[in-house]
Amino acid sequence: MSAHLRIALGLAATGVPVLPLRAGKVPFGNCPACAKNVCGGRPNMRTPGPCACPAPCHGWAAATTDPGVIGSPAWAPTWRSAATLAYHPGGASVTVVDLDDQAAIQWARENLPATRTVTTTRGEHWIYRGAMQSANAVRPGVDVKSLMAYARWLGPGVGDTVALPAAVRALVKEPSTVHRPPQGLSVPLGGQRGTCPHRTPTYLDRGIAMAEQRITEAREAVHATVYRTFLAVLSTHGRCGCLTEAHTARLFNAAQAKGETARHCTDAWTNALTTLGLSHV
Repeated sequence: MSAHLRIALGLAATGVPVLPLRAGKVPFGNCPACAKNVCGGRPNMRTPGPCACPAPCHGWAAATTDPGVIGSPAWAPTWRSAATLAYHPGGASVTVVDLDDQAAIQWARENLPATRTVTTTRGEHWIYRGAMQSANAVRPGVDVKSLMAYARWLGPGVGDTVALPAAVRALVKEPSTVHRPPQGLSVPLGGQRGTCPHRTPTYLDRGIAMAEQRITEAREAVHATVYRTFLAVLSTHGRCGCLTEAHTARLFNAAQAKGETARHCTDAWTNALTTLGLSHV
């Protein structure tokens, strides 16, 4: 077993979605639909990750916590040739502030709360608890990596991971329009947080299937339908921990099939999280 595979399995066991990287910190693309990142790094297939190959594809969406996939014979050649490994911060409910140089690090020390820090080749990763929209070059030498992005795994780092601060969110330009929940939507109270209300996994699967159908059957106001559907799914399934990256990808797939962009999907999802007070969960 390679060192990268051993680390990947250990991370996956703690709930961190992982994927291998080839030289140059680039994800593998092992099927015609994803080779050379022609898919744009988005989950544009029905099922993201181990695609038709079946090997790691789709950039960040290939990240998984399933040991059966990570250690499968199909992934074995990839791990043998991997230069390093990465993880999906948003899938692990964290945000990475990637500081590329000493000037960026000094800025962070002066403007952001101290948190868990990982040393990188040129700078540092500052890791905060909570997911948000990702963006590159939010200021000189600073990238934000969380939802729909990946970050290199460079070790656990040092320090305590603190909650994602408003100062980091302010680095990323938010959508000009913030949607409000539709009338009559029942939003779970904070007292339900951490308690799973699902009797069986079928209950969640049926809910996701119904959400996909609602988006697919939209004939007008697709933007609003996508947002309301995301909001409804999160209000029911967003606090108990059962909602996985695969479920999210199914909803994004349905929205993109109706012509929505990946950016709009991310904005709608982030707005729904914020509206329901889940952005820091």
